[in-house]
Amino acid sequence: AAESKLSKFVEDIIVPPRMIDIIVDGEVNDEYMKTLEILSKKIKFIEADSMVKTSKALKDVQPEVERLRQKAVSKIFEFIIQKFYALRKPKTNIQILQQSVLKYKYTIVFLKEHAKEIYAEVRTAYIDTMNKVLSAHFRAYIQALEKLQLDIATSTDLLGVETRSTGYLFSIGKEPLKARSSVFALGERINVLKDIEQPALIPHISEAKSQKYPYEVLFRSLQKLLIDTATSEYLFSDDFFGEESLFQDIFAGPIQVVDEYFDAVLLNCYDAIGIMLMIRIIHQHQLIMFKRRIPCLDSYLDKVNMSLWPRFKMVFDLHLSSLRNANIKTLWEDDVHPHYVTRRYAEFTASLVHLNVEYGDGQLDLNLERLRMAIEDLLVKLAKMFPKPKMQTVFLINNYDLTIAILKEAGTEGGKTQLHFEEVLKSNIAIYVEEVLLEHFSDLIKFVKTRTSEDPASSSDKANIGDVEPLVKDFANRWKAAIELMHKDVITSFSNFLCGMEILKAALTQLLLYYTRLTECVKRVNGGSVLNKDLVSISSILYEIKKYSRTF
Repeated sequence: AAESKLSKFVEDIIVPPRMIDIIVDGEVNDEYMKTLEILSKKIKFIEADSMVKTSKALKDVQPEVERLRQKAVSKIFEFIIQKFYALRKPKTNIQILQQSVLKYKYTIVFLKEHAKEIYAEVRTAYIDTMNKVLSAHFRAYIQALEKLQLDIATSTDLLGVETRSTGYLFSIGKEPLKARSSVFALGERINVLKDIEQPALIPHISEAKSQKYPYEVLFRSLQKLLIDTATSEYLFSDDFFGEESLFQDIFAGPIQVVDEYFDAVLLNCYDAIGIMLMIRIIHQHQLIMFKRRIPCLDSYLDKVNMSLWPRFKMVFDLHLSSLRNANIKTLWEDDVHPHYVTRRYAEFTASLVHLNVEYGDGQLDLNLERLRMAIEDLLVKLAKMFPKPKMQTVFLINNYDLTIAILKEAGTEGGKTQLHFEEVLKSNIAIYVEEVLLEHFSDLIKFVKTRTSEDPASSSDKANIGDVEPLVKDFANRWKAAIELMHKDVITSFSNFLCGMEILKAALTQLLLYYTRLTECVKRVNGGSVLNKDLVSISSILYEIKKYSRTF
């Protein structure tokens, strides 16, 4: 019994020579780690057991164990610090190096247990190294990205600014006109959201191909690099040091570098669609991090999102006030075809509606509503510049029609905005129909409106043959020619052929109604049968109407 107790004690307390050799002269490798674990057990055994404290053996062993502890600590310290410094070499693949260090994880555990102050030094050394390395890394990446930026909008590229004032003749050298259109139209730019998972751009490759990108593409690349680097750094810190808190210290530097650049860009960004795309990119990145279950960038991504919204609002308001305060005289052109401001407005709205489809952002809807009121006011003001009421109506119809067409093209149902424009289009078409008929058949319409609206029994005595005869004869002589003139008028006035044909059909149908009421009136007039030979039969008018509708 005594032997069994003693042998256990002896085994726990003695320090075999082989162990001393390994700790003092050995390489730091797997065997070294195993030996460290044994040493750690012995240190704990000496400190923990009360029986040991009183034993004579302890006096022999304790100094030895302490010397070994110091030797092990200094050796580990040297070894790990060397590894960390290797991270500073340019062109080092940080992830691969970190993976290779992970197998020495136990050395950190050992330091935490038996040399707290040395552990703190190692920790600080790692934080400093990574902070510097990653900050430099991002700084270099940003410099490379800046060369690839394609400027899209300046502070004068607003919805209500007339094209002449930006001095097209001079600015053509600056950038192709193609880039101009993307101030308002989403076009290909939507693709940045489809490529959300793509690896970050490699700047020197793009530069070699002399490709330029709108800012949101560079933004996606930079943020993608940031979330990927952060993910691997966060996982490494947690795995190697067993501390998540390291991450914030390491990443304070890189995040600051990215922030400073981003804030500077945002201050000069007048590209509302670009900003909206960035808001969507950040949202996607938040989802990616959420799926990865990595919380370390939550507050950063929130902060970026919070800085994007006010800027979007500011640029959006610039567009809004450019419509509200537009200079009617310089914008007006003596042309009833759709105005370029309308095209811009429609593309801009369509783009934002498209980007809002999956998000249903109420704030954005309200802003679009304000924008819509502004464009309508502007169009009405522009229309009033036309001397003839008919031209005013034609101008409005053309602009509304274009807006609806562009909103439909955006695929996503243009929603409330589109429905609204369809309403105003309808009411303006009705006005136009009346105006065009009055031009050709004003007497007929006046007569029908005043006479036939009253009760048929009483009206027959008021209308006599002298009232209706000139109307009937006049219509019989002119009606075909008049329809032809109306047809010409419609074809030249309306830029959208299909819309024009619909309008012509509406006008002819309305004319048919008026004429039918006239013929009914003639039948009731005393002696009206004399005029029967002059009445144009309804079927022949219908035939003419069909002839024109066939042009679809």
